[in-house]
Amino acid sequence: MQCPYCKYDDTQVIDSRASDDKKVIRRRRRCPKCGARFTTYEKVSLRMPLIIKKDGKSRVSYNQDKLFKSMQLALRKRPIAADQIERAVDHIEERIRLSGEKEISTRRIGEMVLEELLKLDKVAYIRFASVYLNYQKPEDFLEGLRVILKPTEEAGK
Repeated sequence: MQCPYCKYDDTQVIDSRASDDKKVIRRRRRCPKCGARFTTYEKVSLRMPLIIKKDGKSRVSYNQDKLFKSMQLALRKRPIAADQIERAVDHIEERIRLSGEKEISTRRIGEMVLEELLKLDKVAYIRFASVYLNYQKPEDFLEGLRVILKPTEEAGK
């Protein structure tokens, strides 16, 4: 690993620690030339599949920021912390990777977002569903509410 300060090519690892979820390794490094210390993070980098747009023809590269922002917008002014959104995005990404597909539709990703929002915040679920599922009339919202209330109704039986 190259020193970010003096560009020396052979730094030394002085400490390594795994994150709580064991998905990232934090390494403290020291440059023997200039003595500077810095931290690097190591994690598995797997290629994400291409995203098939709604038209079924266009393909674009996966964009984590777009996914995060769409969830953040649905959760705006809701009592959900940014790290909870990040965990939900991580879970969606993990599911996408584990699918083993080289391409995945925006429809499937939208369904995954809806599943995660349903766990996080029911109001955010309705917000996202109203745009994603293109609600056109008030009755469409009732269908969304049925999805939210279904687990509650089953628990009462």
